[in-house]
Amino acid sequence: MDATQVFTVGQQGLTLLLFVAAPVLLAVLAIGLVVSVFQAATQINEATLSFVPKIVGAVVTLAFAGPWMMTTLVEYLQRTLQAIPSAVG
Repeated sequence: MDATQVFTVGQQGLTLLLFVAAPVLLAVLAIGLVVSVFQAATQINEATLSFVPKIVGAVVTLAFAGPWMMTTLVEYLQRTLQAIPSAVG
């Protein structure tokens, strides 16, 4: 296994990580933005006010996107493990 193959596998892993984490990150970002605008409009400066909606949003997003995320990660792991014999030998 040469350096090019190692970098390719690493790049694929990082790309997949970003792709799989994106739904949860975007949901939490959107909820944080809405809560921040609400806090600015009402001048409520409570740090815990944004925590609960973000957690709820993350759980809801995981409930809907979780099966797809798990399937994608399992398929990547299967491809990676099946490629080990050809990379070593």
